[in-house]
Amino acid sequence: MKKMLLVATMALSAFAQADQLEDIEKAGVIRVGTTGDYKPFSFFDGTNYSGYDIDVAQHVADQLGVKLEIVPTTWKGLVSHLQEDKYDIAMGGITRRMSRQLSAEQTQGYMIFGKCFLVAKGNVDKFDTLEEVNKPSVRVGVNIGGTNEKFAEKHLPNATFAKFENNLDVPKAVAGGDIDVMVTETPEGIFYEVTDDRLEASRCDEPFTRSQFGYLIPEGEQRLLNTVNFIMDEMVLKGVQNELMQKNNLK
Repeated sequence: MKKMLLVATMALSAFAQADQLEDIEKAGVIRVGTTGDYKPFSFFDGTNYSGYDIDVAQHVADQLGVKLEIVPTTWKGLVSHLQEDKYDIAMGGITRRMSRQLSAEQTQGYMIFGKCFLVAKGNVDKFDTLEEVNKPSVRVGVNIGGTNEKFAEKHLPNATFAKFENNLDVPKAVAGGDIDVMVTETPEGIFYEVTDDRLEASRCDEPFTRSQFGYLIPEGEQRLLNTVNFIMDEMVLKGVQNELMQKNNLK
């Protein structure tokens, strides 16, 4: 009996001492999960990844002295893939919200933003309130599995939905006239308004909600969470965050 208790105690002790940050340092690699479909935070062009959060991911890797490995994921699988240990941290325009906090650790926020609309050029006055968009005649596009979909289902239940697996396809559908409105967030809306003269942001100066972006860490990995938060604080202190935001048209 004593031998069995000793074995059980040793097993529990080994489990308690599991440390993802230590695993990252030993492997010499940090695995970052990202969707690659959310400009200007995470974009995959078929060959390379770019965007603000990709730059931050590289900065985190550099600070830890390890290599960066990008792991493709989806909005729908964002948390479950983290729980399945497919990556060490999820990054890429991820909204901090309670449901995610109950399933993972969330870093401190790094940008305040809100829900707004992306519409075809000249249609801002036509689609600048929830009441104007919440009609069966209005075609609303959202990416599956993200907070945009949840916002639309809650606030625009009477609209006609078009749901997209790839978030990058939604602005294209607006520009092509296939849908009338894309539910988006202020940084993305402004980015497309600046980079595509066919599109215009609606209500981005007065968004419907207020939230923050953050990164997802596996549940219980406090040392990794503390370390990423420390790096984020240092980025602000040393001007790195501002530099990367300017580089990615977020300033």
